Amino acid sequence: MNNFISQNKSAFNKKKKRWQPKGRQAEKNIFEEIQSLFIGKTIVREELIEYLHLLQDKYGFLYDKHLVVLAEITNLPLAEIYEVATFYAHFNVIKDTDQIKPINFVRVCESLTCELFGAKKILKELNNYNDENIKIVSGPCMGRCHSAPTVCVGKNYIDNATSNDVLEAIKLKKFNTIIPNYIKFDDYVSKGGYKIFKKIVDNIISNAQIINLLNESGLKGKGGAGFPTGKKWEIVSQYKDQKYLAINGDEGEPGTFKDRYFLESDPHRFLEGVLIAAQFIKAHQVYIYLRDEYPAVIEILKNEILILEKNGLIKKNYFILRRGAGAYICGEESAMLESIEGKRGLPRHKPPYAAEVGLFGKPTLINNIETIYWIRDIIEKGSDWFSSQGTRGRKGFHSYSVSGRVKNPGVKIAPAGTTVTELIDNHCGGMLEGHAFKGYLPGGASGGILPSTLNNIPLDYDVKELDELGCFLGSAAVVILSDKDNMMEVGLNLLKFFEDESCGQCTPCRVGTEKTVKLMKNNRWNKKQLEDLSLVMADASICGLGQAATNPLKSIIKYFMDDIKYE
Repeated sequence: MNNFISQNKSAFNKKKKRWQPKGRQAEKNIFEEIQSLFIGKTIVREELIEYLHLLQDKYGFLYDKHLVVLAEITNLPLAEIYEVATFYAHFNVIKDTDQIKPINFVRVCESLTCELFGAKKILKELNNYNDENIKIVSGPCMGRCHSAPTVCVGKNYIDNATSNDVLEAIKLKKFNTIIPNYIKFDDYVSKGGYKIFKKIVDNIISNAQIINLLNESGLKGKGGAGFPTGKKWEIVSQYKDQKYLAINGDEGEPGTFKDRYFLESDPHRFLEGVLIAAQFIKAHQVYIYLRDEYPAVIEILKNEILILEKNGLIKKNYFILRRGAGAYICGEESAMLESIEGKRGLPRHKPPYAAEVGLFGKPTLINNIETIYWIRDIIEKGSDWFSSQGTRGRKGFHSYSVSGRVKNPGVKIAPAGTTVTELIDNHCGGMLEGHAFKGYLPGGASGGILPSTLNNIPLDYDVKELDELGCFLGSAAVVILSDKDNMMEVGLNLLKFFEDESCGQCTPCRVGTEKTVKLMKNNRWNKKQLEDLSLVMADASICGLGQAATNPLKSIIKYFMDDIKYE
């Protein structure tokens, strides 16, 4: 036995040392090319998704040989790089190819509203287009439902698109984003901008006064949960540890585009609100998480944040922008935090909650963009100004994203408690010619569907009538349907969205959405199986995606029974 051990030791000592690490090696010329993109950058783990964006923005794809280099540069396992890159829909990993060439993607929005207005026809027509430098794909909601159908050519969004419009943009190489007109820093300051923030910094306005104003105003989180804003600020501010402020701008709920509207028109009103919130909780740093589908917003905020730095309102790198990469699940706050940290956007188990253990394990205040947008006005004009705007006993405004079969869709700022009838008639100019009101989504894809007969329900949070009907306001994305719309097709469109967007972490959601879509593709539905799946998903899914995914299906079964064919 001893001889065996000694012989093995001797053999081990005689083995040649490896001259290179295990695994796939980076090609020298490729390594030098990719390394040049990182000159002057401090490599940190949390920016992995930003590095992936850097590569894809340059090459159109994520080539596997580039990811090998990225693994070396970041000192991360290649498997971890792949797992993050393949999680997000906007990252396109290409394996085993020697030819590296820039590619422009053309994405045809396949959300419900775009489908209602002919997206399938456009996609079919474009699929006949043959160009090795262009790749045509479908994509989820792009946050431009008011101008459906929408097609994104590179980073150029074409509203009310036709296939000819798209082909013309490709021909003229119009691939870059178009920056809309917006209120810039000087104009904002000339009208009293940042005066409220400076008063807070100078202690002219105290934290106690701010909390009283927020609580009395009735302002609630506008991202969907409807949690009282003042209470949330108060909870986070009590922690003595290092704290973070994280702004959730990943409005991926189909039919939602209000946050984009605010940031593309009046970004500094939002940024002043961010500064006020950060000052209130004494935030160590601020992270703003934005949809990759909003390139114009990203450019606007980059430019205006630099101006804030130059004018001494914030220190350099106090505001950090983070781009999403096409994952609806990252609208869930804990999944967003994971994504900010450069990981897959998988929801965290709760408790603990983000207010206690959030970004980088520290107490974190998370607010939606619209929530923050109202902060300056409430402090400046008083809580009564905001609270008095509601109707039917509700408080404040809602920014309803209205799309579908109406004459004038768009963001409609209206009193909380407004009904769908009032939105259609008073804010949208009525129904489209030739269309009769049939039903509506009060809160995007996950908020359920109601028939036109239930048209006088106040659209707000904590509305008993909505709760009893199995619906909710959510992000206030209101999609109007007409007698021309097939409810079985509407339901299938929404469930396919949830199937595509499931993060895959929990079986009830991952398998449940897939099975539900398969059953709904049949010409005749199996009601018992669909109801059983809905029950399991609602009870056993980890997060709100799986729990609410079948809400539109349940609504259709309940309220539109005449439209359904059963086995």
